[in-house]
Amino acid sequence: MMVVMTPQATEAEIAAVVARLEARGVHAKVMPGELTTAIGAIGDPEGVRDMGLEGMPGVDQVIPISRPYKLASSELSGHAPTTFSVDGRQVGGGTFCLIAGPCTVESREQTLAVANAVRSANASMMRGGAFKPRTSPFAFQGLGLDALAILREARAETGLPIVTELTDVANAEALAEVADVIQVGARNMQNYRLLEVVGKLGKPVLLKRGLSSTVDELLQAADYILKEGNDELMLCERGIRTFETATRFTLDLAAVAYLKLHTHLPVIVDPSHAAGDRRLVEPLSRAAAAIGADGIIVEVAEDPDTALCDGPQQLYARDFGVFAESVAAHAALVGKQLA
Repeated sequence: MMVVMTPQATEAEIAAVVARLEARGVHAKVMPGELTTAIGAIGDPEGVRDMGLEGMPGVDQVIPISRPYKLASSELSGHAPTTFSVDGRQVGGGTFCLIAGPCTVESREQTLAVANAVRSANASMMRGGAFKPRTSPFAFQGLGLDALAILREARAETGLPIVTELTDVANAEALAEVADVIQVGARNMQNYRLLEVVGKLGKPVLLKRGLSSTVDELLQAADYILKEGNDELMLCERGIRTFETATRFTLDLAAVAYLKLHTHLPVIVDPSHAAGDRRLVEPLSRAAAAIGADGIIVEVAEDPDTALCDGPQQLYARDFGVFAESVAAHAALVGKQLA
């Protein structure tokens, strides 16, 4: 439900409504607007209706919110699309974020070489996996805590903010000390305990859509992070499982357009994991930019053929500059420029 206050409502009257909601176990989110303030009441709709909030001073009306996701909904937010800054790089609005780097941190030399390559091609941020959830227990799982030290050095050398994935709450504090953006991977999209911990870390978050998850499920997962008071959240479409086997996953560009219409959050696209083939990454990236995505996250390696993880989908570092120019040109078609 959404409680709409009158334009004349005082701070004390708003606080009284919030206190009443919270006393009944309802999560309350205050959303100041240009003319009036709205309060999102996240909980049992029937219970909120029965509270008689319309009779409280300063309350104009109580409106039901129809969608299963609440905080991620543009219907509830009542404000312009969310934008925020990651170390001076704007996310959302008129900018396009180009996040690039190796699938996995394999060594200091490998990571620093790729970091410098993507920086020289105007990447906005650097991605790099420290902890890698793999389908097979025998596959390379990442360097773990040692990788965090390498990512810290890459950030210091290049100035690029670091995007890396958290897979276990046990590593939350250590990873948060290094990461500028905390990634929640597709396999953990519905790990609700992890989402709540991530929401409390006070860092921007990139939340990937699950392999077989609907858009509504993605947005309800986003609510777990948003309800902890963290509004600096990016949604990521990375391809879903369908009957099609020509590509690794099916990149759902319709979901990008839907998310831009129904949520206020920035939308990032991961064409690398969707394609599974570097030859497809550039056309999918151009399509994502042209449809209005707020950025892409792609994998880059100096020598993909020797990479320990996902080599076939990683772009060659030597080609990344031309790739970035092409994607930037397509982002410009919808009025966006590189962050």
